[in-house]
Amino acid sequence: MASCILSTMIFPFLVLTLLSTTSLTMVAAARNLLELTLSEPEVPQLPKPELPPLSKPVLPDVPELPMPQLPNIPELPKPELPNIPELPKPEVPELKVPEFPKPDFPKVPELTKPEVAEPKVPELPKPELPKVLEVPELKVPELPKPELPKVPEFPKVPELPKPEFPKVPEFPEIPKAIPTTMP
Repeated sequence: MASCILSTMIFPFLVLTLLSTTSLTMVAAARNLLELTLSEPEVPQLPKPELPPLSKPVLPDVPELPMPQLPNIPELPKPELPNIPELPKPEVPELKVPEFPKPDFPKVPELTKPEVAEPKVPELPKPELPKVLEVPELKVPELPKPELPKVPEFPKVPELPKPEFPKVPEFPEIPKAIPTTMP
């Protein structure tokens, strides 16, 4: 049911798009044909007008202003820094670090590796396989080879002589100055 409703909704849009594309292509093709067949009309060139030369505009004279004079400022004396006496370097007393004796560690005896007893795996007896019944050999009787009927030999076809073609005359070379493409 949904497919019926969907198809009735889509069908008109599909028809409209197909119709619109064909009309657009027809209009475009017609425009191309008209543009190719119509030549551009010649536009007459207008003469260049001769204008009188423009005079330079007269600028009003601007009076020059005098440079302002700066008042004289007396130079300030350089400030003198007071002498600071040098401080003597403080003497750092040498600290005597007492030497500690090296500690004597007791010798640790080497540990022996413990012996691990290997587990004994009991030997299992080999399983005995059941006896397989022996199959007696069957004698197949030999069949005589069937004789095929002889195929008749076809008569030998005589070899035909090779045809000789007449020699083709050589044509003179065409000069390359002639254009080979058509306009």
